[in-house]
Amino acid sequence: MELNLEQRLHQTLSPQMIQSMRVLQMGIQELQEYVEDVLQENPVLELPESEERPPEPPLPAQELEWLQASDWQNSYYYRQDAEGDRGDVLYNAGCFLDDEKSLSRYILAQFLGTCLEPEILAAVEFLVARLDDDGYLEEDLDVLARYSGMGPAVMERALIELQAADPAGVGARNLSECLRLQLERRRGDHRLAIQIAADHLEALSRRRYGAISRALGASKSDVCAACDLIRSLDPKPGAGFSAPKNLSYITPDILVTVYPDRIEAAVNDSTLPRLRFSAYYTKLLRETADQDVQNYLSERLCKAKWVVKSIHQRRDTLLRCAEWMAARQEAFFRMGSGYLVPMTMGDMAQALGLHESTVSRTMRDKYLQCSWGIYPLRWFFSRALSGDAVSPEMAKALLRRLVTEERQPLSDQKLCEEMAQQGCPISRRTVAKYRDELGIPNALGRRTQD
Repeated sequence: MELNLEQRLHQTLSPQMIQSMRVLQMGIQELQEYVEDVLQENPVLELPESEERPPEPPLPAQELEWLQASDWQNSYYYRQDAEGDRGDVLYNAGCFLDDEKSLSRYILAQFLGTCLEPEILAAVEFLVARLDDDGYLEEDLDVLARYSGMGPAVMERALIELQAADPAGVGARNLSECLRLQLERRRGDHRLAIQIAADHLEALSRRRYGAISRALGASKSDVCAACDLIRSLDPKPGAGFSAPKNLSYITPDILVTVYPDRIEAAVNDSTLPRLRFSAYYTKLLRETADQDVQNYLSERLCKAKWVVKSIHQRRDTLLRCAEWMAARQEAFFRMGSGYLVPMTMGDMAQALGLHESTVSRTMRDKYLQCSWGIYPLRWFFSRALSGDAVSPEMAKALLRRLVTEERQPLSDQKLCEEMAQQGCPISRRTVAKYRDELGIPNALGRRTQD
């Protein structure tokens, strides 16, 4: 048995470094939750008095919405209980605690003060609660009548009243019915368009105007006009309204503002938690003679300093990356997604003197808001196509423009050649891939067929 001494060098991360990396990669929502946990565990840290949150009042209306969401069969009776003895089934139609537009609120408000029978109003309210986010009634009417305890005749009458409400097309059971309801409200004779919406939607989607013309015995010009009218309708009449219980809010970490002579990137400080050290416990640490108290408070103060330092480091690193990104993508922030230039995390890391893993953590789960909308920070990174300074977004914008300007549908190969002539050389397969991602049909699908 032989014993040997061998010297090795190992790199280890201290708990403080691990904490800093963890805080760096947190999104703003996760960071806020983390700070709340730290405040509960560490008495040395506290929020400024101006940021202390008052207790939230009870929200009975929201509780009712959750009851409805979890038990749709009995939600009608929950609402009846909430109305008490008032007898007006639409009493709660306008009782919302926020200013968000709700489809159900908008529809039910149209029935306030009407002379409909109470049982019909109750059935209308029941059906409104069953609408999906697009305004469709997907559940079978007989099934709803059985679960609600209302007769089929009452449900049929309530559906007629619902489909007569705004927005046009609400309460439809399928796309054809939704389009028909909208066409019936248009002035003029639209019987041809109604017939196409009822029986020839697939042919319309393929632009088979000749086939529709022969099937219906109408001229091709009339069929084309009717199809154009159908395309102008809204296939999702309820999509413009929010569903409060399903809303998901994104808080941007970075705000980019475009000025005529410059572009500014700033960290959204309003979302960052502001912490301070407790004056009481810091004073107690200086004055106490109890060794156990000193050890406990010293340990907590050290951890608190690391938390505050980690949050400040996160902000500084995020700001550096955002400023470099704003300068690199100035064309995008001024003119839109078609001008997004290729950029990799390695490019950013090399320019800022950071490790690529640090950049990756900084970009994780964070969002940027600019005049074009809110984007994940990782969305801005893409590699150049074919070794040129052309990003996938620039290629897609060029492809969309070529298709829009074409007189006759171009094949993917022709589009590939046109893009190469305009400085964007990509393969035909890539053209087909980007065309599918943009929802553009192939040349045959874009051709008006006889």
